[in-house]
Amino acid sequence: MCLDDPHHSRRDFLKLASLLTVAGAMPLLSSLKARAASEPDAPVRIGYLPITDATPLLVAHANGLFEAEGIQSERPVLLRSWAQVIEAFISGQVNVIHLLSPMTVWARYGSKVPAKVVAWNHVGGSGLTVAPNITEVKQLGGQNVAIPFWYSIHNVVLQRILREAGLTPVSKGNGPVAANEVNLIVLPPSDMPPALASRRIAGYIVAEPFNALAENLKVGRIQRFTGDVWRNHACCVVFMHEHDLNNRPEWSQKVVNAIVKAQLWTREHRAEAARLLSKEGANRYTPHAPEVLGRVLAPAADERQGYIASGAIRHAGWEDKRIDFQPYPFPSYTEELVRQLKQTLIEGNNGFLAELDPAATARDLVDDRFVRNSLAAVGGLEAFGFPAAFERGEEIAV
Repeated sequence: MCLDDPHHSRRDFLKLASLLTVAGAMPLLSSLKARAASEPDAPVRIGYLPITDATPLLVAHANGLFEAEGIQSERPVLLRSWAQVIEAFISGQVNVIHLLSPMTVWARYGSKVPAKVVAWNHVGGSGLTVAPNITEVKQLGGQNVAIPFWYSIHNVVLQRILREAGLTPVSKGNGPVAANEVNLIVLPPSDMPPALASRRIAGYIVAEPFNALAENLKVGRIQRFTGDVWRNHACCVVFMHEHDLNNRPEWSQKVVNAIVKAQLWTREHRAEAARLLSKEGANRYTPHAPEVLGRVLAPAADERQGYIASGAIRHAGWEDKRIDFQPYPFPSYTEELVRQLKQTLIEGNNGFLAELDPAATARDLVDDRFVRNSLAAVGGLEAFGFPAAFERGEEIAV
């Protein structure tokens, strides 16, 4: 997608909105059922976007961790939009994806996609980037700010930040925007830095490495890291088909084992992971330079102090990393996510949210059987630097 066609992202959103309805998903689900019947022993087929959210899936493939578990995997499929990811997944072309955590809520309850969250892919890993001349959130009033999708943690966190600054999030397209309003528009991540550089938007909130890219290009500065607003929040999660979880439990367990081991490896080999994912890596998984990815995965020690001084990090005591990896899907997060979505401006089909009970959704949306086993095999949550308990309280502080 490119900025030469400003309606492209809008069409992509409308396509995704049509896919994630009961009627729109039905033909794709028929294809999924046919594929499952014809290929009961399908290998791991990963679908991903070229963002750091995909790191564990790509590391697992690159390091042969699926094969080490005794299952086959094909080369991951690079997709260019969330609509492509969803379409490939629902139709069965791919069977393991990373997906924005709020989007899994929409998929399961808005269009009845028979799939579940089996693990988290990463925590943090996103930021609000603004034009260099903007130093305070309130300066975004009367301007456009881009989000990657309505059902995203980015949209949820951004709206919390805006309201704290006395601003009202709106969706007005090309309509007039009042001084106390911020117009939200959906853009693909790759379009965001050039849109900021051309002043088409005043800022964007998105996954890495597009915040780091704006820094390297000197077209933007980070106003706030999302993990400094919602501590250790999930961004993308691992989404798998229920028919695999129920009919191929051993295979599913091995998939999750590989992903958990990939997360551990990444935590211990951050600089190596940056190069592996980059355009200079053997598999060229992403189009990003290793120095851009390195700024996210293995930042220089002195950068953190700069972010504390600028206010991009306000909760220094949280000691969160720019991106980190921890696979357990805490129920408290899913419960709070549902509550936050109910209070968030979301364009399109959102009526189903009113009917969702947070606790019931957390129990139904997430299948943590496999990740619990995987964690036990590698030393538990302590191996990731977290307390052993499978419970936590959510900390949100703008």
